[in-house]
Amino acid sequence: MKQKREVNYAFIDSQNLNLSIQELGWKLNFARFRVYLKDKYAVEKAFLFIGYIEGNSTLYKMFQEMGYICIFKPTLKYKDGTTKGNCDAELVLHTMIELPNYDQAVIVTGDGDFHCLVEHLIKQKKLKKLLIPNQNKFVYTEPACLSFSANKRREEGPAPRNFICYYAGFGGKIMEMRLRLCYED
Repeated sequence: MKQKREVNYAFIDSQNLNLSIQELGWKLNFARFRVYLKDKYAVEKAFLFIGYIEGNSTLYKMFQEMGYICIFKPTLKYKDGTTKGNCDAELVLHTMIELPNYDQAVIVTGDGDFHCLVEHLIKQKKLKKLLIPNQNKFVYTEPACLSFSANKRREEGPAPRNFICYYAGFGGKIMEMRLRLCYED
C-alpha cells in the first residue's frame, strides 16, 4: 500500500528571522532557506509574513519567485524615522486558517511571541519544528516551552523530546546547529 505523502507548511516571521541573523553578523540566503525547508521538512507552502513598504516591490517579487507566499502587513512609520510592521497576529491567524490543509507546521521565529500557538499545535500533534534563528537571546526552560504537567505526562505518555535549532546563511550555505530539543515529533 502506498504511504500518504506528508503535507507541511512553514510560517515565517520574516522581520524577526532577518534581524536575528543580522545580529549574528550574517546574511540569510532566502532562496536556499526555502529549498532547505522543502528538502528537510517537506514544506510545500512557506508563508512569509512581512511588513509592506512601498518601493520594495522588487524584493517582494523575488520572495515570491523563490517560492514564498508573502502575507503583507501595513507598516507604521514612527517620528524617529523607524518603520515597524508587526506580523504576529497575521502569522497566528493564517496558521490556524490553514490548519486543516497541512499535516504539520514549521514555525520560524526569533522570539517567544508564539508560545500559545506552539502549545496549541503540540496538543493538536501539528507541530513539526520550531526554528529559532538566534538561540543566544533565550534561556531555555522546559515548562515554559512545553507546559506539560507530570499528570499529563502519565496520561499521554512521555513528553516530546526538547529541541531548538538554529539556521543561518553563511558563505552561501545554510548551516544547522543542533542545540536543545524543544519539540520534535
